[in-house]
Parts: sequence; C-alpha cells; structure tokens
Amino acid sequence: MTAVEAPGFCAEGADNAPAEGSTEALICQAFAYTDQTNGGLDVFYLLFAAAMVFFMQAGFAMLCAGSVRQKNVKNIMLKNILDACGGALGFWSVGYAFAYGGADGSKKGFIGNTNFFLSGMTSGGDLIGFFFQFAFAATAATIVAGTVAERCKFEAYLCYSLMLTGFVYPVVVYSVWGASGFLTAFNDDPAFGCGMHDFAGSGVVHMTGGITALIAAKILGPRIGRFYDADGNELPEPHDFPPHSVALQVLGTFILWVGWYGFNPGSTLSISPAGYADVCALAAVTTTIAAAAGSVSAMFTDMVMHRRQTGETAYDITMCMNGALSGLVGITAGCSVVAPWGAFVIGIIAGWAYIFWSKLLVKLKIDDAVDAVPVHFGNGIWGCIAVGFFAEPSRVETAYGDHGHYGVLYGGGGKLPLPPIFGG
Repeated sequence: MTAVEAPGFCAEGADNAPAEGSTEALICQAFAYTDQTNGGLDVFYLLFAAAMVFFMQAGFAMLCAGSVRQKNVKNIMLKNILDACGGALGFWSVGYAFAYGGADGSKKGFIGNTNFFLSGMTSGGDLIGFFFQFAFAATAATIVAGTVAERCKFEAYLCYSLMLTGFVYPVVVYSVWGASGFLTAFNDDPAFGCGMHDFAGSGVVHMTGGITALIAAKILGPRIGRFYDADGNELPEPHDFPPHSVALQVLGTFILWVGWYGFNPGSTLSISPAGYADVCALAAVTTTIAAAAGSVSAMFTDMVMHRRQTGETAYDITMCMNGALSGLVGITAGCSVVAPWGAFVIGIIAGWAYIFWSKLLVKLKIDDAVDAVPVHFGNGIWGCIAVGFFAEPSRVETAYGDHGHYGVLYGGGGKLPLPPIFGG
C-alpha cells in the first residue's frame, strides 16, 4: 500500500483552494488532522524510546556498583550521576550543534555549526530529537565509568564527561549520522556509494565509548594489587577483585537489556511512516536473539576452556552477563537489516569476541574493572563489520533506500564493509 498524498488544492495559497464547508475542504481538514496525529504519535514514540535509553543509566550504575569493591560503591555511583548531568549540559550547550547543526546532504563537512544551546529549535519534533540524542550521548559517556572505577579522580572524570559529550562524541555522530558526514549513508554522495550502515550505534556510541575507556585505562594504569603489588613488583598471576554484589550485577544487566529495546528499535526515530513499524519490529527481534546467543556463546566457550585447563567444569556468571551485553552491542549496527538467523550468528561471534578481548587486556596488563572495553569497543568493531556480511538486500532497501549495496553473503559486492573499516 502506498501513502496517499494530500490533493494539490489543499496546499497553502493554492489558486483553486476549496470553499469553506465543501467536500474538498473536509478532505483537506482530514489530511491536516492525520498529519497532526502522526506528528504527535512520533513524538510520543521517541519520548518513550529515549526514556528507555536514559534508564540504561540505572543499568550501568547497578552493574558498576555490583562489580567494584564495597568501599568504592559511593564513588562509582557519583560518577554515574555526573555522566547524566555533565552529558546533558555538554550536549545541550554545544554537543548537539556540533553533531547535527547545519547538516546538508549536498556537501561534506567535519562538524556542525548551528543550534548552539538549542537556538532556533522550538517544535516538538526538534526538541524530542535532541532528548533522544542526548540519551545516546550519555550512554557513550557512562561506558567509561566502569573501566576506570576505583582509581579516577572526581574532577578529572567531570571534565572527561563534558569533553566527550560536548565535542568527541558529536564529531563522530556528525561523520556517520549527520547528512554532511564523510561516512554517512544519508549524503547525496555517500562514501563508497553506500555510506556506513550503523543503524543504532555499534560504532558511533559503543566503539566511541569503548576506545575512550581503553585510553583512560591505559593512562591511569591498573589498580594496586591487580598486576603489581604496592611496591610496584609484578605479581606471578593477575589478581581478580571479586564483585561485592552479584545481584546488582545481574540487575544492571537486565536493565541494560530492557533499555536496548529503546536503543535499537527506537532508532527508527519515528513510527508513523510506511515501513517504519516493520523495521522497529525486526530490530526488537534481532536484538533479543543476538543477546541470548552472545550470553550462551561466551559462557559455554569459557566453560570449555576452563575444563581443558583445569579438568573441572565451572560456569561463570560474569561471562553469561557480559556475553549478553556483547551480543547487544554486536547487533546494534545491523539490527534493522539482518535476518533473525544472522542475528544469531552475530551474537555467537560476539561472545567469542568478548572472550578474546578480555584475555588480551589481561595479557597487556590493562585493568578494566567491568570489562567495558571488550564489550563495547571489541564488539562495536565486530558489529560494524558484521553489517557488511549479513545485511539483506530487501531490508537494506527498507531502512536505507535502494543503493544497490548489501551484505557479502548475499552477493553484495564487498563495498558495504568498507566504510566502517575506513572510518575505524
């Protein structure tokens, strides 16, 4: 079914405008009412999705609180709150303007230059768009909190939060999601003819937060007693600090999983246009399957590795939780363009990618208190690349338009994986 457009005589200032009370005038009123209703529906839809994404802050807070030692819980809670506060101020003042201001699909640029402090934004659609994007910016910022837990000063963390949401993250957003970005799929001349297909932010949000966490962890160094003792002597084996509350860890994981249903399906940005509901529904299904597959993959793979090393069978709940989060990160880029079976494979590989990156960090003596770098950076990379292999032609056309490029497994020619590789 195709959309029905309003007749030409309904246009404002039309020469053949219908007389008041005529059938034609009633038709015009019906079209106007439908437009208003659809607009209100889209605002409410995005409000609900943004609220779910923002609620992920509670998930990160609970996960971090459960993962650290009890003496540091208050400190990590304060930093999670500061992410929301610093993110709101940074993104409101300059971040949104740098990310989306002045975007023009007919040209390429580096950074936005209008709408500072939301100037000129008065409509409900514009304002709810800012709120949704702020929730994403706050998510990118809070990824770092867990990695640098127990060793980052309060003042330094506040400065980081403002800088990430006010400049670093917006530049990445402009490049991939802004109409003038050099990697965007929404430009008149997209990179490699297709642009980067990162639907909800495997690269834009999670990879950005993950690489920032990696840099911060390297600069700060490990916690005392993790790889070295108080005198700086290397320990024979890395020491694990046991989490003080597994219950909080599991609660945080489930809150994040639920929040992802605002993150991925909500990235349609509206629900009333034809075909958008189909994309939203697919995103919800692929998100679920990838999370489940990632959890099972990481936990059972770790169990097999542990059994081969020690001869004992043990199931690690941390692997189960972080495997699920890894699957969620891995599917975020392609949730709108892959089939359910593709989401399953992406989730399985995401669990393996998490184990690989987690063990690599230990080998490099980089201390990540909650394994945020393997989850978000490692699987952010995988998620972006996976789109180039698993994107179905019909689903790509629905979500991005018919540009003739799709997954390698469908004979897509190999161009779709290039933008994320080039951009990374």
